[in-house]
Amino acid sequence: MEEIYGIRYTKPEVVLLQDTGIGVAETAARTCYDSFENSENDVIKSIRNILPDESMTSELNSIDESQLLDDLAWTYFHHSILEHANLSYLVRGTSRGVLQEHARHRLQAISVRSTRYTMSSIINAFVASLQGGGKEFFIQKILSFDMFVTADEDYNALEISGMYEKLLYQSKKVEDFYAISVAKSSLGYLEEFAGDSQKLYEALEAGKKKRNVGDAFKHIISDNVKVDMVVTFNLRSLKNYFALRDSGAAYFQIRWLAEAMKAATPKKYLDLIVKNK
Repeated sequence: MEEIYGIRYTKPEVVLLQDTGIGVAETAARTCYDSFENSENDVIKSIRNILPDESMTSELNSIDESQLLDDLAWTYFHHSILEHANLSYLVRGTSRGVLQEHARHRLQAISVRSTRYTMSSIINAFVASLQGGGKEFFIQKILSFDMFVTADEDYNALEISGMYEKLLYQSKKVEDFYAISVAKSSLGYLEEFAGDSQKLYEALEAGKKKRNVGDAFKHIISDNVKVDMVVTFNLRSLKNYFALRDSGAAYFQIRWLAEAMKAATPKKYLDLIVKNK
């Protein structure tokens, strides 16, 4: 946790899910120069004459060092061969604001927790709050979700209050608000638990979720909302990402993410893309 500009923030967590190794990248480079016999890795030397079998590819993917890749990366700047190595990370707890920055890196695969499908609990809390609990019920319920990267409870309560007011405004503008916020099979709970916000909330949570509920309510959340994602970079793109985002000039939240990703990246990759490791 860190305080920036007077507000405390939580930092993201990152785990490396998979990496393809640097052996394929050296094989690609050796193919370019037809220099398999010069490799310090025996399995790559043998590829010159035979097609690798399963045991050879396993050995290939376990290679930790390659002098050729080091030369190409730092002396000759032949970086296209780095595109043959890929790394996938699971990111937990970065922000929607970071997501916008992250998406500017074109050469990556990215899958993000969808607000379209995952806002049911927020909307259920609001619907339940209309049964007597009011804004305070909604604020306390949403605070328990730990859904913001900002970590000051008073500040988060202000943000949740704004969410409530937006939903309240919308509920008065839409003729049949419950039709867009509650699954048809759960509409009976509104009458069954009338006047009891907590019991209605529990019933809605246990019932069927409204399909695509986020379509009508994306507007209520801000860039402070936490998101989880899986991102996959090739090594050349990761080099560019670290150069731009692990920098004092970068937006502080994406810098935190870059730092966490770098900490999760094995040394054999960092040796090829980061100076002064």
